[in-house]
Amino acid sequence: MNTKVLTAHVPLPLARKVDQIAARLERSRGWIIKQALAAWIDQEEERRRLTLEALGDVDAGRVIGHQAVQAWAGSLGTDTPLPAPRGWS
Repeated sequence: MNTKVLTAHVPLPLARKVDQIAARLERSRGWIIKQALAAWIDQEEERRRLTLEALGDVDAGRVIGHQAVQAWAGSLGTDTPLPAPRGWS
């Protein structure tokens, strides 16, 4: 596999945590960083996918009305909370 060196300045407390985890797992600092970066990229890609899906729902009119959400939120913490709004307005 071809690789590329990336350089980043990180705060010392974060660097110490990376070193501690590397020692505990008996892995290199580079392995820890690669795992963390891959997980973050996966998370960001999923966040983007979900955002685009949500925007598609908005464009298609698949939304829950503001008043329904306000009524539900206002009922939380009361003796008779409303069920979460479902369906499209």
